[in-house]
Amino acid sequence: MTVVWQCQGVKPPAAPAGAVRQGSLRELNLALVLGRIAAARRPPSRAALAADTGLTRATVSAVVEDLVAGRLVTEADPTPRAGAGRPARGLMLAGDGPAGLGLEINVDYLAACVVDLAGEVRHHTVHRVDLRPVSPVDALVRLAELAGRARADADAQGLTLAGAALGVPGLVDDAGRVRLAPNLGWRDVPVPELLADRPPLTETVDGVPPLVVDNEANLAALGELHAGAAPGSFLHISGEVGIGAGIVLDGALFRGTRGWSGEIGHIPVRPDGPPCRCGGRGCLELYAGQEAILSAAGLAGADLPADRASTRLTQLATAEHPAVLRALAEAGTAIGVTVASVVNLLDLDTVVLGGGYAPLTGWLRPPVLAEIERRVLTAAWSPVTVRPATLGATAAAVGAAGSVVRRIIARPGGWLARL
Repeated sequence: MTVVWQCQGVKPPAAPAGAVRQGSLRELNLALVLGRIAAARRPPSRAALAADTGLTRATVSAVVEDLVAGRLVTEADPTPRAGAGRPARGLMLAGDGPAGLGLEINVDYLAACVVDLAGEVRHHTVHRVDLRPVSPVDALVRLAELAGRARADADAQGLTLAGAALGVPGLVDDAGRVRLAPNLGWRDVPVPELLADRPPLTETVDGVPPLVVDNEANLAALGELHAGAAPGSFLHISGEVGIGAGIVLDGALFRGTRGWSGEIGHIPVRPDGPPCRCGGRGCLELYAGQEAILSAAGLAGADLPADRASTRLTQLATAEHPAVLRALAEAGTAIGVTVASVVNLLDLDTVVLGGGYAPLTGWLRPPVLAEIERRVLTAAWSPVTVRPATLGATAAAVGAAGSVVRRIIARPGGWLARL
């Protein structure tokens, strides 16, 4: 799978103006040129980059040589042209240099993903395991083993891991500490500290910690955004055992004051409903989480992990199994009630159903839209689109890996300084 990284959130700097230190000027030019190459629909030539950036052709050529030498850029095959003169050689992101490692911990699986600078997924592994009875330390040891295998595969392909990002289903503070992950039973887990001596999660790059920890729904939303499949503002809902959301506004992830936005799974659908693991009552997860859907469909105790659960539900829904259709309709209604409140508050026009919801969108969409039309004030003249996520269940791991390579595109000087 190849993800074509768009430039929302990785904006190239403006052309330099005024007196600047020589080193800073070089870094700005590197980021400017690499950003334009990453954003281009077709591989641009050196001449096209000079015209686009306002830099001289000599400066562009020097910058491109540095980027090529650093395995960040490669030359595309020349396009045949009529008439005299040599055909221009386009420039594109290299696929054999730095890469990002994306990791995910969820309730019933671990995942590792490697994405190269050009956006191609070069490795993806899912290890199915119920992590609820497992201690955080043991879970992270297993994750490090998965990361080690991903690194070995990347090395075998000639790639160099430039950093890692980890998605966790819970509240993560600025230091990477998981303050609360109710479905895992985690509270105040210092993830970076526990992984500090576990390669490939130990090398600081360009002042950035070797491992960045974030909420998995945030990373899934970023993956969808930078795959170029979503508009500049949307709500991405990840449906697994728990339910999380990433909110993207004007091309940037909205994190809130403390970075804890998007906990849509703990918005109450019925304030007097049954107790939730979070301590509240009647939360959305109790009506539309994976376990709730399986139970309502008569599949409780089937021991189906997230990916297999959605596959099994899809099969039964396609066969028009009455209990499954009823369970999906009820879940869609609960999602719709919650989403309508978010749309009323933030004026979003797109809802993306990701994770285990993605393959079930055909059955979830009608009741979700029905509740939106019933409850959103502007629905009559400003319709809301509900669609499946392009990256589906892989979005969090791919988004995590992609966040690493986008950091290189934004600041290539740090990568080049390592060489």
